[in-house]
Amino acid sequence: MDLFRTKSVEAVRADAGDGDGEAGGAPDAGHLRKRLSARHLVGFGIGIVIGTGIFTLTGVTAKNTAGPAVVVSFALAGLVALLAAVCYAELASAVPTAGSAYSYTYATVGEVVAWIIGWDLFLEFALGAAVVARGWSGYVGNLFDLPPSLFGETATVNVGAAAIVVVLTLVAVLGIQESARVTGLLVVVKVAVCVFVIGVGAWFVRGDNLSPFVPPSEPAEGGSGLTRPLIEAIAGLEPAAFGIGGVVTAAAVVFFAYTGFEAVANLSEETRRPARDVPLGLLGTLGLATALYVGVAFVVVGMVRYTDIDEGAPIADAFDQVGLGWASSLVSIAAVAGLTSVILVDLITIGRIGFAMGRDGLLPPAVARVSSRTGVPARVTLLFAVLVLVLAALVPLGTLADLVSIGTLFAFLLVAIAVPVLRRTRPELPRPFRVPFSPVVPALAAVACLYLMLNLSIETWLRFLAWLALGMVVYAAYGYRHSRVRQAARSGSVDRG
Repeated sequence: MDLFRTKSVEAVRADAGDGDGEAGGAPDAGHLRKRLSARHLVGFGIGIVIGTGIFTLTGVTAKNTAGPAVVVSFALAGLVALLAAVCYAELASAVPTAGSAYSYTYATVGEVVAWIIGWDLFLEFALGAAVVARGWSGYVGNLFDLPPSLFGETATVNVGAAAIVVVLTLVAVLGIQESARVTGLLVVVKVAVCVFVIGVGAWFVRGDNLSPFVPPSEPAEGGSGLTRPLIEAIAGLEPAAFGIGGVVTAAAVVFFAYTGFEAVANLSEETRRPARDVPLGLLGTLGLATALYVGVAFVVVGMVRYTDIDEGAPIADAFDQVGLGWASSLVSIAAVAGLTSVILVDLITIGRIGFAMGRDGLLPPAVARVSSRTGVPARVTLLFAVLVLVLAALVPLGTLADLVSIGTLFAFLLVAIAVPVLRRTRPELPRPFRVPFSPVVPALAAVACLYLMLNLSIETWLRFLAWLALGMVVYAAYGYRHSRVRQAARSGSVDRG
């Protein structure tokens, strides 16, 4: 079986078409409409990146792992994310198409690996949306004192989680511009509150709360058996908290606050000027998110000594401790806005991945048709929304949340590999944005992502491998036989990549 047949870049571009953007061309069932600018892309990027991480991870990692140096941890994680982002930016500017990592892998490594990464992205965004929906339900339930039997983790059917998925699915299928407006409004709210936290909290920062900035290293209680990080099992390392090792470990944890920015690359086919706007959207998202994360983390550990930080609601509690309890309400509003936008962008992104795979024949093409009225892949978005709805309503997902992280990092790893591969196989391809110092930067990105993956537990790896095995069964049963690239190659109408 020729499992590693590639799809030519020319075929990828032809499939993406011109939509009805500036270049002309009529929209049809196989093309998405070009409606987005760099401003929209930054809005979507911030919409999915700034979510629960900034409101929870700051407290947990500062108190248990890094101390005040959690500020450095956020900066290091932002740097790793930036390395991955520039790889996405080069590929998205050269091959502007829906599907991002899936499409790039198809054009460089081959079909079976592309299927694996597409299947992996389904896991990342569907499970991510479901996890956040349950978090949204619990947060709103606590904020408005709603019954836990409907809005809590103890609910048999989490009505709150199901309700927000239904509402945001309707927004997602109305059209990309409508989704951009809603996301933009939510982003304005949470960014404004983050700026408020930094600006007002800075007045209450005390130098003695920041000393020692890097607390001395000490033994930490680690997991055992399948809950142990894979890298500890391989290298025989002992878990440690604080010190330089604690700062790096915390960076591995807070890195997941940056995940999701690759959704920007998924929207490149719907962008008017992707060669210019997608790199701006990716780098603008990470630049703004890193600045806000570092600023908020500094204020929190400066307002309250790290040993006294509340792990559940560190920002709100910090304001309570300095006598500004009224500010907690603003933080709560920002948290709800943040969670809402994350769910919406997850749903939008998973629809584009399914659309790209359906267009290639690896999924049934009928489910990936673009609505002639709204210009979005409504069918596949609704299909995956049903899966998210079931997961969010019925399945407690706390133990599965790490699967979102390993799925994201695996996608980043393959994208980093794709950059030098495509440069070697297609050196003449126009690249409006180029990764500086390639292949060094892509190699650093790949190594950093692999290192962070190794810091996840053994049981997470086993679940991830089980999911990929299930995906290979689906590919063997349907995708392999219906692949458009394979069928065209057999008829002699497409080169072998």
